[in-house]
Amino acid sequence: MLNIPSKILPVIVFAQFCCTSLWFAGNAVLPELMATYELPGSSLGHLTSAVQFGFIIGTLIFALLTISDRYSPSRIFFISAIFGAAFTLGILYEQNSFASLLTLRFLTGFSLAGIYPVGMKIASDYFEKGLGRSLGFLVGALVLGTAFPHYLTEFSGSTNINWHYVIIATAILAVLGGVLILLLVPDGPYRRKISKPDFSLAAKIFKNSKFRKAAFGYFGHMWELYTFWAFVPVILVFYKLNFPSATFSVPLMSFIIIGSGAVSCIIGGLLSESFGAKRIAGISLFLSGLCCLASPIIILFATPLLLIIFLIFWGLVVIADSPLFSTLVAQNSPPESRGTALTVVNSIGFLITIFSIQLIS
Repeated sequence: MLNIPSKILPVIVFAQFCCTSLWFAGNAVLPELMATYELPGSSLGHLTSAVQFGFIIGTLIFALLTISDRYSPSRIFFISAIFGAAFTLGILYEQNSFASLLTLRFLTGFSLAGIYPVGMKIASDYFEKGLGRSLGFLVGALVLGTAFPHYLTEFSGSTNINWHYVIIATAILAVLGGVLILLLVPDGPYRRKISKPDFSLAAKIFKNSKFRKAAFGYFGHMWELYTFWAFVPVILVFYKLNFPSATFSVPLMSFIIIGSGAVSCIIGGLLSESFGAKRIAGISLFLSGLCCLASPIIILFATPLLLIIFLIFWGLVVIADSPLFSTLVAQNSPPESRGTALTVVNSIGFLITIFSIQLIS
């Protein structure tokens, strides 16, 4: 059995947290962006979908060219983090228009294609056994990274710090994460490199029936996840408009509701070692589906406390299955095509999110 340095997983997890904070940086300061650049009211759906679309195109290209299976995943992660930070900083350009902001968010999403699935590829190259637990920590970091800009917005609002610093802090975190992976996480011992691009590889992996089942479970999960995350602040604002007695902070509660999913990812990963990834993923998906059905009644009629408890519970179950589906995808893929398998499933999953986000928007 290989002796994996104990620092590897914490470094990957922290770097993933740092870099995925780029994802919702625009959403966290959206009111300020709308006021500064005179954006239309539909900006939330369009800016969120621009990131998703960039991620889809990026992952599609990565998958077709089998990039993460041909080149060093650690170097890809680092380069993507630098570009993602640069495109996020571009939001601060004073002459931005709605079109340029959409372009910058698209390019940020493209950069994230070299971060999120590549981070999972790096973890799978180190941890063949206990992969569910490892990916539980990794996706938990993604959740915290996604929620963190909302916390920065809450902090900046309470201390009168300009919203520009939220963007700057997010970009600095991304650079830090990329540097940590490059310096401290070399390519893993279970990595199997392929020498040339295989344009048919993405299609070949779907011939495995167990892989297909895991992939389609992930697709159903993605239909719900990012739409929920994108609209948590909108739900809270809507509720406060209808119930003026509600006094909670929208940025802080958005951070807590989304960020709580980090805990369920870790717990789900640990439970999967005893009960199996498939069973825990199914339970989580079922519970989040029930939350979808109950949400209109809760949002319209619940007390503030009940609403917050309900949304936190939804935030827990909506993401707990994500690392488990990724585990099943990785386990049912050949080692030499694992990076491409994770990337193509991510690409299709995030394509689905655009339709659900636009539908709810």
